[in-house]
Amino acid sequence: MNETEMGYMGVVIAVLGGAIRVGTPFLFVSLGECLTEKSGRINLGLEGNLIMGAMSGYGVAYLSGSAWLGVLVAGIAGMLLGLIHGLLCQQPRVNDIAVGIAMMLFGTGLAFYLGKAFIQPVAPRLPALALGSWSDSSVLRAALDINVLFIVGLILAPAMAWFFRNAKWGLIVRTVGESRDAALAMGLNVNRVRLYATMAGGFLAGVGGSFLSLYYPGSWNEGLSSGQGLMAVALVIFARWNPIYCLYASLVFGGAAALGPALQSVGITGGYYLFNAAPYVLTLAVMILTSSSKQRFAGMPGELSNR
Repeated sequence: MNETEMGYMGVVIAVLGGAIRVGTPFLFVSLGECLTEKSGRINLGLEGNLIMGAMSGYGVAYLSGSAWLGVLVAGIAGMLLGLIHGLLCQQPRVNDIAVGIAMMLFGTGLAFYLGKAFIQPVAPRLPALALGSWSDSSVLRAALDINVLFIVGLILAPAMAWFFRNAKWGLIVRTVGESRDAALAMGLNVNRVRLYATMAGGFLAGVGGSFLSLYYPGSWNEGLSSGQGLMAVALVIFARWNPIYCLYASLVFGGAAALGPALQSVGITGGYYLFNAAPYVLTLAVMILTSSSKQRFAGMPGELSNR
C-alpha cells in the first residue's frame, strides 16, 4: 500500500506516529514537573533544563561519538539546573515562580551561548526500533519507528505512579507536598525533599531535551524547543498530577503538534499554520479551564493550592 492508496488513513497513521515522536519530550518534562510539584514546588524553569539538555547532549554526543553518553550528560545538566533552582528556592522570601522564570532565562541563554559551536556539526542519533520495516509505505515506516527513549518513558510513567503510592520515598514526597506543617511534625526535612525532587525533575527534563537534539528533529539549533518546557506545566495540570495521565496527555499534545504536518503530507495546506498552533491553543485552553480559584482539582498537592 503506497501513500496515495493510504489517503486519509495515512493522516491517522502519521498523527499517531507523530504523537509518539513529538510527545516523548513532553512525557519526560511532564514527569519531571509532576515529581517536582508532588513535593509542593512549581518549577517554571524546566524550559531552560530542556534546552540545556538538548545542547549539552548534542555536544557530548558529537565529541564522544556516543548518543547515549549525550543522554546521560543531558540529564546531569538538567539536574544541575534543578540543584541551583532548589537552593535558590530555599532562601527566605524567595518566590518559586520568579526563580523558575529566572532559571528558564538562565538555562536558555547559557545553552545558546555554549551551543554556538554545535549548530553545524552532525552528532550520532539515538537508535529506534523499526517496527514498520515490513511495509512499502514510507509514511507507515516513519510512524512505526519507535525510539528507545519513548519505551523508557512508557515504563517510567507507571513506575513513578507506583513510587508515589507504595515506596517510602514516594510517600515522603507526597507528604511534603500535601502539608509542610504535617511533614515538619513528622520530622521530615522539607527543604531537602523538595531539593531532591527538583533535581530529579530537572534530570528528566534534560533527558527530554536530548531526545529533541539526538532524534527528533535530530539537530541542535536555538529554536529547537518551541516552549515545550512551559507547556509541560499545563500538561501536568491536565493530567491531574498523575504520572499515567501524563503519558496520555503527552500523546494528546504530541498528536496535536503532529496534525499540521500530517495534513500537509496529503496535500491539505489550507490553515497549515493554524493547525501548527494546536498545542499552544490546547495549552491556553487548559490554563483557562484550570484558572478558577473556587475549586481544588483532584490530585493537586495541598501546598500548591495554598499559593
